[in-house]
Amino acid sequence: MNDKRLLQVSGIGAVITALCCFTSILVVLLGVVVLSSLVGYLDLVLFPALAFFIALTAYALWRRAHNKSRERTHV
Repeated sequence: MNDKRLLQVSGIGAVITALCCFTSILVVLLGVVVLSSLVGYLDLVLFPALAFFIALTAYALWRRAHNKSRERTHV
């Protein structure tokens, strides 16, 4: 996976996970499909997922900066 694609995927994942964490989007959706009993477990899944996507975004930014600095030294 190239740097640009990794950054896009991790950024989109972080934004979607943050929206689901800090708004009631999933609570409403789970209520609509009659799975509201799972609402209590959302934090157990969403917070680690958010941490993963933020770490992945940081890694993608570091990798992009590292590759750019290597390109500058080799040119």
